[in-house]
Amino acid sequence: MRLKDKVAIVTGGASGIGKAICELFAKEGAKVAVVDIDSVGGKNTVECINHEKGDSFFIQADVSSENDVEIVVKEVVNKYSGVDVLVSNAAQFTFGKVEDLTQADWTKIFGVNVLGLANFTKYCIPEMTKRGGGSIIATASISSFKAQPAFVAYNTSKGALLQMVRCLALDLAELNIRVNCVCPGAIKTPASERHRIFSNVSVEEFERASSEESMLKRMGKPIEIAYGALFLASDESSFVTGTPLMIDGGANGI
Repeated sequence: MRLKDKVAIVTGGASGIGKAICELFAKEGAKVAVVDIDSVGGKNTVECINHEKGDSFFIQADVSSENDVEIVVKEVVNKYSGVDVLVSNAAQFTFGKVEDLTQADWTKIFGVNVLGLANFTKYCIPEMTKRGGGSIIATASISSFKAQPAFVAYNTSKGALLQMVRCLALDLAELNIRVNCVCPGAIKTPASERHRIFSNVSVEEFERASSEESMLKRMGKPIEIAYGALFLASDESSFVTGTPLMIDGGANGI
């Protein structure tokens, strides 16, 4: 098992990529704290893991709230005695052009997509340091690198997230805490379905257009992102930090 006896916190674990990461990490031996604002989906993820003899529990939290995050880390340490891996995956999707967005839209998306990582890193650092180091993985995006129509807030937040990963990797290297990110392309998730609805196109048209954006001419699956996160969480990536791992079917090279 690649994560045997490791303790992992995964935010946004209620569905999509986060759920796939939680389930894969548990299969690889990790004790998984599933964090999400969605209690129904989060508890379902835990039920799926524990049904397969994994070890996990759910904590409801808003990652943009420093108080919530502090409580989460304390609960994880109380239950599992430490933290080895953080996956900052929770994300806010806000669609529209700049003239469509309110101040509240910007505050919300940066609170979740950017401050979520900052908050959890702040409170995980002492716990990881006690264990001799750790691995922090953020879910960035192909949107960290490219502009997309009517997606200005999301793209901007993911660009900021990528830069934060680089800065954290530099600052935390002396503590043996590695910081990397996975950068998904078009993946079939509930979030992509919301994007389709916003775009007002059929499922077939949306999937065809999304598939054309990659060299492999298809959309990805959440498990394909989860395997990338597993590599970055495991000791196999012990010499990898400050790195964006592109998992986009080659879209960034087109």
